[in-house]
Amino acid sequence: MKFQVLSSDLLSHLSSISRVLASKSAMPILENFLFNVESDKLTITASDGDTTIVTSVNLDSVEGSGAIIISPKNLLEPLKEMPQQEIQFEFDEGNLEIFVTYESGKFNFIAPDTAANYPQQKALDADAQTLVIPAQALATGIQSTFFATADDDLRPVMNGIFFDIRDDQFIFVASDSKKLVRLINTAVKPGFTSNFILPKKPASLLKNIIAKDVEDATITFDSKSAHISVGDYTVSCRLIDGRFPRYESVIPKNNVNKVTIERQSLINVLRRVAVFANAATNQVKFDLTENMLTISAQDIDYSVSATERVSCSYAGVPMAIGFRASYLIEILNTIASAEVEILLSDHARAALIVPVESNENEDLLMLIMPMMLTDF
Repeated sequence: MKFQVLSSDLLSHLSSISRVLASKSAMPILENFLFNVESDKLTITASDGDTTIVTSVNLDSVEGSGAIIISPKNLLEPLKEMPQQEIQFEFDEGNLEIFVTYESGKFNFIAPDTAANYPQQKALDADAQTLVIPAQALATGIQSTFFATADDDLRPVMNGIFFDIRDDQFIFVASDSKKLVRLINTAVKPGFTSNFILPKKPASLLKNIIAKDVEDATITFDSKSAHISVGDYTVSCRLIDGRFPRYESVIPKNNVNKVTIERQSLINVLRRVAVFANAATNQVKFDLTENMLTISAQDIDYSVSATERVSCSYAGVPMAIGFRASYLIEILNTIASAEVEILLSDHARAALIVPVESNENEDLLMLIMPMMLTDF
């Protein structure tokens, strides 16, 4: 079997899917790529057993067909150092030797296993459901919520993004119990009601492979697995088993004290002041008075402190409330709006952060739990 492919095309696809590979797998064959050549197309598969990503590359010249296993080490590193050019692969099925020839040289290596031993992907159930969503809506949903997912071995349902599918809207939710993000997209109208929890690893892969010029993403899922196709890529994964918490019940409805503030200015102040916060708590204190926010932090163990005032629009009751600075900065960095609103009830209840300007058909809400004020 022989085939030719453009080096830059191959490198781009391999780099995108190599993130799924595990360095040490219980099945060593899964530490490698599966190449499958048929007609004028090369299909490449990478998997860790739970998450699989498949992509395809058009070939310029093909003789024969077949499948081979290729080690990332033997192919990715040379490709990274190679200028764009046509490269030729030749596979000797007898001794599993692979020859790679390019303009100024060649290299060869042995396939670590036979393609017949590569695990086959399990098909979805016959009752699997399918919907088509704009690819950018999926990308925005994942990018807006991914940072709020948890790493909780005791509550695995928190370790992914909850896809809450309604007849007339698509809702993305993630929470680690300290912060929560909910994004409602009313432009997507699936026409049925269902839900599933997408694990962090496939969510991260999708976040990186959805190109801006891709129009649609196709999501097909059953009770255990999902296949999500975007452009030249298909990500398949096991879903997180369990029931996601009733997120709507934890979103307060009576936060009547509203702060309107310039987002980037608030981020800059938080970064400066948080340098002087206690390393363990990273706590900053918000003191709110009419049209003024004073942010302070201190670490009594090292006798350091900082205070800075920020102009804002605030007409609520005077209030002092504590937050973890790193959580606030994560939230604010995820919001695109130039200004944000912080909605408060009192010092012990969750605060809501929403953009002042939002995209049409999108309703983004961030929730952050306060911290008990200490050392102030």
